[in-house]
Amino acid sequence: MKILCVLYDDPKGGMPEKYALDSIPKLDKYPDGMTLPTPNATDFNPGDLLGCVSGELGLRKFLEDAGHTLVVTSDKDAEDCEADKELVDADVVISQPFFPYYLTRERIESAPNLKMAITAGIGSDHVDLQAAMDHKVDVVEVTYCNSRSVAEHIVMMILSLVRDYHNQHRIVNEGGWNIADAVQRSYDVEGMHIGTVASGRIGLDVLRKMKPFDVHLHYFDKHRLPESVEKELNLTFHQSVESMVSICDVVTINCPLHPETENLFDKEMISKMKKGAYLVNTARGKICNREAVAEALESGQLSGYAGDVWFPQPAPNDHVWRTMPNHGMTPHTSGTSLSAQARYAAGVREILECFFDGISIRDPYLIVKDGDLAGMGAHSYSKGTATGGSEEAAKYKK
Repeated sequence: MKILCVLYDDPKGGMPEKYALDSIPKLDKYPDGMTLPTPNATDFNPGDLLGCVSGELGLRKFLEDAGHTLVVTSDKDAEDCEADKELVDADVVISQPFFPYYLTRERIESAPNLKMAITAGIGSDHVDLQAAMDHKVDVVEVTYCNSRSVAEHIVMMILSLVRDYHNQHRIVNEGGWNIADAVQRSYDVEGMHIGTVASGRIGLDVLRKMKPFDVHLHYFDKHRLPESVEKELNLTFHQSVESMVSICDVVTINCPLHPETENLFDKEMISKMKKGAYLVNTARGKICNREAVAEALESGQLSGYAGDVWFPQPAPNDHVWRTMPNHGMTPHTSGTSLSAQARYAAGVREILECFFDGISIRDPYLIVKDGDLAGMGAHSYSKGTATGGSEEAAKYKK
């Protein structure tokens, strides 16, 4: 079989000759008891850079030894890009949320052999799920592989925004030392009201990680948490996003992108937020209206916005979020730490082993199966597509 793997570019200076750490902690289970990926073997060192083109997710030896063909590229957006050329006769396509190959209906229909789309990470909104269902293309992802990585990133961003770390760091880099300039937008999070839109694995982990800061915790989700968890964390449940954002000083978005959440945080929703609130989005860029966010930062309706998700990705060089005030944006990196890469690379290997051997893939990994939403997809997604406008990614210039 032919496997097409679309990964982000190598480091500009070439692959690392050595790493900051000699090893990473070994984990066996996630907090809910689910085991980490369990492939029969791996051909990489945990902690190595695996998510870029030369890293190849550690798959080449495994695939070629089994008689399969692996094609790896980062050329994914322009007309006549390498990924499109290779897709037409591919059996499996692997992509990442951090550098998504937007699997639109047109692309799916150009690939008559395509049987499976694998997300090396979590979040499969870059796939037209309706088209995948229509053409019986299974969609799977490595559920939970980087959820805690993202939660750590969110906590970092909350603290960085509220304490105004980015401004203080800039002052030092510019040779300055004016304390008043450094602290005029700096606050403590203690006593603030912190809310998450969605309380799945990432959202709930953020709440747990923020509890020691002595804050008031809120959440909205279409699936209410068990009463025992609400009591443990002293959570306030809200029936609507509007109810929650009206009283929260910090809102973090942790829901999947699908037609129902696309553009959820538009000008109207942001106007209902507490004036001067902070908004953190590591879910998907399309959940927030880019112009509405920039305008809210200019007006002071928002005191800060941080995240690592954009739409499309890579973000065009003229994307307004690159230059808006009081932002803490990064490239889409929250879920692709070297620790997370080891887990999602192992998860992709596990999925491929099951696929080749005709063994059932773990139910939590499933998004689309046999023409319908399944597993995590049935729990978290809705039918349809959120890939519209993805062609704008071709505007990015390296």
